[in-house]
Amino acid sequence: MSIPLVNQSTEEKLVTLSGVSWEQFKGIEAQLKDNRNVRLSYLSGILEIMSPIGEKHEYVKSTLGLLLEAYMRQKGIRFYKRGGFTLEEPGYASGTPDESYSIGTKREVPDIVIEIIVTSGTIDRKELYKPKRIPEIWFWKFSQILIFHLHERGEYEEVNRSRFFPDLDRALLLQYIAYPDQYDAVQEFEQAIRNQLL
Repeated sequence: MSIPLVNQSTEEKLVTLSGVSWEQFKGIEAQLKDNRNVRLSYLSGILEIMSPIGEKHEYVKSTLGLLLEAYMRQKGIRFYKRGGFTLEEPGYASGTPDESYSIGTKREVPDIVIEIIVTSGTIDRKELYKPKRIPEIWFWKFSQILIFHLHERGEYEEVNRSRFFPDLDRALLLQYIAYPDQYDAVQEFEQAIRNQLL
């Protein structure tokens, strides 16, 4: 019997440094720019260095992305995959989501960023994206999906449903993320969505 990857252990390591200036952070970032196995996050003097990005992390990231894109296609929702590019507020914050999407229209700032949390750090990752006013942040953490929506007052609040996908059942999404076979997960999830549309 195969064990789903989402339940396997990880070897990700996380180092946190305090009192790091923006200039020091940019220097470290420049030195590591060619190393794809290292992820840096910076928030107001705190630097987190994660390495390597483990197999569990990548499996969940790619499966969640495939399922979400399958959902949008089945529902006829226009989307633009933005990938994991760095969102930065110079001097204060720099973060790279695992995935991001613009919904309906391609925009400079994505509507949704997705973070896969396997190894928790000290940085509040919602704060990384607040300066860019990202409308919605999704976290996959401990086999749960948490969704946070940015309100007019500029704070993130946890919500039960995505503003962009109010009909999307998070429990169903989690069920297919946990499948041991990614191809089967996407195929069966698409069929489940088609059945809902009948």
